[in-house]
Amino acid sequence: MENTVNIMKALSDRNRLRIIFALQETEELCACQITELIAVSGATISRHLGVLQRAGLVDSRKEGKWIFYALPPNALYEPLIAWLRSQLLSSEVLTNDREELHKILSFSPEEICRKQRGEDCCPTQNT
Repeated sequence: MENTVNIMKALSDRNRLRIIFALQETEELCACQITELIAVSGATISRHLGVLQRAGLVDSRKEGKWIFYALPPNALYEPLIAWLRSQLLSSEVLTNDREELHKILSFSPEEICRKQRGEDCCPTQNT
């Protein structure tokens, strides 16, 4: 029962639902891409992602300095995620998120990081 309560709590936040929906749109997203989409601080996104991970709704992997997030291949959660998608598909917020996500994905994580944190985060390579 505790796991079910954690899942319901994790999904009871508007921004966490937006994250789940965005992850349904693509294989994975780095934390900076999610931060750019949701337009809140990196610390806030980190907290949301932690809640989703603890509930088993999101997996992560580290690649260099990047942390990528994805929906886990979990048959137990798939019907719930499919139901959420059907309920939220016509949401204006999520329609706007889908459009914004396509724009965000046209930039590399390095470019987004520089936009968010400045050149010191990801210096441009001079070749």
